[in-house]
Amino acid sequence: MTLIASARIIARSTGKDWRAHLLPVVVGGFIAAAALTSVAYLLWPTWDAEAGSGPARLPISIGSTLFNVPSASIRMKIQRHTGPQERIDLSFSYPSLQPPEAPKRVSAATVEDTVRPIDRIFLSIAAHHGSLAPEERVATILPRYLEPTQSVGEDGLTTRAFREGSPYSGEDLFFASSPGMVARCSREAATPGMCLSERRIEGADLTFRFPRSWLAQWRQVADAMDRLTQQLHGSK
Repeated sequence: MTLIASARIIARSTGKDWRAHLLPVVVGGFIAAAALTSVAYLLWPTWDAEAGSGPARLPISIGSTLFNVPSASIRMKIQRHTGPQERIDLSFSYPSLQPPEAPKRVSAATVEDTVRPIDRIFLSIAAHHGSLAPEERVATILPRYLEPTQSVGEDGLTTRAFREGSPYSGEDLFFASSPGMVARCSREAATPGMCLSERRIEGADLTFRFPRSWLAQWRQVADAMDRLTQQLHGSK
């Protein structure tokens, strides 16, 4: 009997000791779990699904000239990468100058309903490889093909037509000094007239294209081209 009683006392004592030791272990486990949760929260990636499509802007070198280009504005997927390139083609919504929204799918049944006026300004940037600068071409080459007469609009924009039979037949030259604007534009016909305006930055030529109808607000268009140049290159 004494042996059995002694065993029961030892068992009760051992159980109490086990429960006493268990409590610190449980508390320590909760603390460790809380610490791991905090670390995981702090280290968890914070990008969203949209960021997975690529960086918002790409550093692209053209003619050894660096441009910081919004990736969504690049028209050709093959050009959507960093590093040196010979040419890139871009488009921007006007007048916001933001990258355009992705085009919606058009079916044969809905194509007539989805035709909209051009609301984009297009820009091509290409290495010039030492060719004649745009301003030199305007000063020395184009005057050979212009009609002798010119007209000056009330808004300060001067117009000169190109001679019939010249390489620029069917086009007009528009220019102004303040703000600076030079644009060669096709005339309105079965398709809307389009304008081309060029400028050079270091080793690259920038060619802007926009509808001729925008010349009704040519000062705003000139300002838009200046702003885009500043946004892409950071200098004028």
